[in-house]
Amino acid sequence: MITTRHLAGVAVIAAVAISLTACASSNTTTAQAGSISKATAEKATSAQDFGGLDGLVKAAEAEGQLNVITLPPSWANYGAIIAGFEKKYPKIHINSANPNGSSADEVAAAKAQKGQSTAPDVFDIGTAVLNQNLDLMAPYKVSNWADIPDADKDPNGTWFYDYTGLMSIGYDSSKITTPPTSLTDLLGPAYKGKVAIKGNPTQANEAASAVYLAALQSGGSADDIQPGIDFFHKLKAAGNFLSVLPTQATVNSGETPVVFQWSYNNLAWGPAGGSSANQNWKTLILPGTAVGSYYNQAINVDAPHPAAARLWEEYLYTPEVQNLFLASGAYPATLAAMVANKTVDQTVLDKVGAAPANLVQLTADQATKAATLLASGWAAAIK
Repeated sequence: MITTRHLAGVAVIAAVAISLTACASSNTTTAQAGSISKATAEKATSAQDFGGLDGLVKAAEAEGQLNVITLPPSWANYGAIIAGFEKKYPKIHINSANPNGSSADEVAAAKAQKGQSTAPDVFDIGTAVLNQNLDLMAPYKVSNWADIPDADKDPNGTWFYDYTGLMSIGYDSSKITTPPTSLTDLLGPAYKGKVAIKGNPTQANEAASAVYLAALQSGGSADDIQPGIDFFHKLKAAGNFLSVLPTQATVNSGETPVVFQWSYNNLAWGPAGGSSANQNWKTLILPGTAVGSYYNQAINVDAPHPAAARLWEEYLYTPEVQNLFLASGAYPATLAAMVANKTVDQTVLDKVGAAPANLVQLTADQATKAATLLASGWAAAIK
């Protein structure tokens, strides 16, 4: 069983959660980025192509804008991370679009806005959607590329893991007085019209990971997620499944009293999220196999601000920011390297705890197979 020790350290998120308004500028000019042309910046595969990190900073500052997408401030400490970037690079303004969107929404925006100044510069994207859209990704290797394990990155730099949480159940303890101890409990009458997931699992990695957890807890495996689809079919048939996208607002209002989502998100919606969060919100990791899923970083091949996109990736992989992910309860990709070279925030790591030994992550091939099965069977399962 995963104990609450793995979750305790996330209270620090309350001190750094920052609310941002999504916006997008239409005035960006990127014909020249410092002394580096946009065409050169688009082809850069490392900071060395800008003459080093200082050259990259100058080129990014000349662009003056960075477009990110689907990054809610409460998600994995992104509020603090975005604010930290703008403080460190005050000449670069971040436009944060569609914060409650999905991985599929990122791809749709990149395609629909191709050639426009509002298109996303970077992706924070689930593996299944990533694998279906590799032609949208530009190769780039951050300066501490060696700190990312080989299994967690594309050899050419097309994508690289960033952070993972644990799939968890959040619940309002003022409405759910007896918390679930297993998935089977959620099929009972006490959960009538109460259980939600974070979107459509054919489009959103977080929602798909809820199905993966249900599969692994119901006799399935990473190679066979059908038992997870079957579980949600039963949940729907029992009248317990809600076709509502849960948010902090729906949690606070009581509309979605039980939510499957990443541990760092459930924690951020409870007392760790401060006075605006639901003080009765609890986070539960079910006994048995835990499910994780690293989100991938990638750069849009048609990024309107290609230098700023690359500087953003460099920033995300600094120990400073990787420790911010850890503080939210999300395990960063460079954690092992940071422990080895003593750049990890040991106080935070001691509170959060090491990643569980029985953590299951779908491989790229397994995620692709699972996505195919979800595409063919999910709609019928919950109709």
